[in-house]
Amino acid sequence: MLSPVPLVESAPAKVNLTLRVLGRRADSYHDIESLVVFADFGDTLSLAPGGALALDLRGPRAVEAGDEADNLVIKAARALAERVAGLKLGAFHLEKIIPVAAGLGGGSADAAAALRLLARANGLELDDPRLVDAARATGADVPVCLDPRSRLMRGIGEVLSAPLDLPAMPALLVNPGVALSTKAVFAGWSAAASRPAALDLGGLGKPPNFAQLLQVLSQQANDLEMPAIKLSPQIAKVLVALRALPGCGLARMSGSGASCFALFASMAEANAAAALLRAKYPDWWQRSSVLGG
Repeated sequence: MLSPVPLVESAPAKVNLTLRVLGRRADSYHDIESLVVFADFGDTLSLAPGGALALDLRGPRAVEAGDEADNLVIKAARALAERVAGLKLGAFHLEKIIPVAAGLGGGSADAAAALRLLARANGLELDDPRLVDAARATGADVPVCLDPRSRLMRGIGEVLSAPLDLPAMPALLVNPGVALSTKAVFAGWSAAASRPAALDLGGLGKPPNFAQLLQVLSQQANDLEMPAIKLSPQIAKVLVALRALPGCGLARMSGSGASCFALFASMAEANAAAALLRAKYPDWWQRSSVLGG
């Protein structure tokens, strides 16, 4: 008997262009507002449908991903199985290239890809309430990664805008080799240190203009940047280095860190900046990419 043909999904890295913390909730979570985009690279997840649930981890970041039993791919699959009677599972294979605990949503992207694969294997639609509910149960960033398009994310991550038409943004992503706990970073957040200005995308042209978007983004911030820097001063060093690169229009931390991004007007500028940075800081992980679009 022939083995089932594996189904394959990409799990693109997530970047928070802005992140506003609105307050701490009674359940200890935080309400946020964040403009989220996705990169043109990420992990790759495949599923051989049928048989017992399993996960094979490979790739340059596989060792960082921890115990397979605790992986969000497995957690997502189990969450969906609890909601869909008779769900066909199978063996997952994950090629891990996104840095772990880095503010790029790698684990959440993998979990969302797992849910998309299981939906394909079981004839479920992406807007099936059981699929969406499983995404929410798996992690705060999983719902926005389920259909990875540019959006505003609110609440604790479960309130999503319609997909946004944003320009393609050439970028350089950098991580200094630091893993940060999201919980620890949020614990260091102070309401007094936040900038409460709401994000207004209403003035952008249609189609949007990169220069206009850059102007809007420059008036925003990542409210978790300072608490993350207190835990890892290397982040401040990365931001200083990015802002000094020729052509850098904006540099900011993504998510709860420690990865940061710099935006450029062209991929030629982004690639040139990457070469300069690599020569000076060869131990830092970095990746030229296109965000949004």
